[in-house]
Amino acid sequence: MNFGSLLTAMVTPFDQQNRVDNQRVDHLIEHLISHETDGLVIAGTTGESPTLSKDEKVELFNHTVKTVNGRVPVIAGTGSNNTMETIELTKKAETAGVDAILLVTPYYNKPSQGGLYQHFQTIAAATRLPIMLYNIPGRTMVHLSVETIVALSKIDNIVSIKESSGNLDAITQIIEQTDEDFTVYSGDDSLTLPLKSIGANGVVSVASHVIGNEMKQMLNSFDQGNVSEAASIHRKLLPIMRGLFMSPSPAPVKAALKFQGIDTGTVRLPLVPLSEIEQQYLKELMEYQ
Repeated sequence: MNFGSLLTAMVTPFDQQNRVDNQRVDHLIEHLISHETDGLVIAGTTGESPTLSKDEKVELFNHTVKTVNGRVPVIAGTGSNNTMETIELTKKAETAGVDAILLVTPYYNKPSQGGLYQHFQTIAAATRLPIMLYNIPGRTMVHLSVETIVALSKIDNIVSIKESSGNLDAITQIIEQTDEDFTVYSGDDSLTLPLKSIGANGVVSVASHVIGNEMKQMLNSFDQGNVSEAASIHRKLLPIMRGLFMSPSPAPVKAALKFQGIDTGTVRLPLVPLSEIEQQYLKELMEYQ
C-alpha cells in the first residue's frame, strides 16, 4: 500500500494546561495538508505517545479522522510492548476510522526475533487495517532483522515499514527481498533522498512540519529524474533537518512551528522545551533557510 511519498509524523498540540487542544490540532492539520503532506501519522513518538493516555489517543484518532475527512490517509500509532493492549487500542483506532496503524517494535522487554514475529502476526490477525511496521532500535533497543521483516511482509495486511535503523545495507535488502507492493519509508529526514535512491517510497517526516513544500519538491524532482536538483535541495535542507533534532524530539519542531505562527504548545515531562540559546540557534537556522 502506497500512502504517498511525504508523510508527517504529527506533533500533538497542547493547550496552556498541557491538555490536548483540538482547536490547535485542526489548525495544524490544515497547515500540514496545505504544505503538501500526503498523509498523517498520529500518536507516534513525535506525537509524544509515551505521555498520552489511552483515552487521549482514542480521542485524537476520532478527532483527526473527522477533521481530515478523507483528504489524506491517517495512520494511527497503536504499537506498544504489550501485545494484548496493542490489539485493544488498534480495535479502537479501527472503530475511529483510521486508514492504517503504525506498530513500533516492542521496547524494554527485548523479545527475540521469534517473539517479534509472533507479536506482529497476532496483531495483524486481530485487525483488518493495513499495518506499517516501525523499526527504531535507537529508541527501543530492539532491532527487527531483515529476515523477520521479509517474513512479516508476507502477511496480507502488513504492507509497509518505517525504517529508522539508519542501516542502508539492511534497508537495501528489505527493498530487494519484499514484494513491490510492500512500501518502505525513511524514518530519518536526512536519509530521505539516500533511501529514495535505493528504491524507498518516501519518508515519515518531522521536518515536513516546517519545510513540507521544499521536501515535496525534493521528492518530486527525484521522481521526475532530476537527480541533481533533488540533491541540491537535500543539501540545502540538511541543516534544518539536523537542527530539528538538536534536543529530544518534538521540542525543536514545536519551537520551529511557533516561529512560523503555528502554536502547538510545549512538550510534556519528562521532555522539556528548548533553552533560550537553543531557540535562538534554531531561529537563525530557519531564517537562513
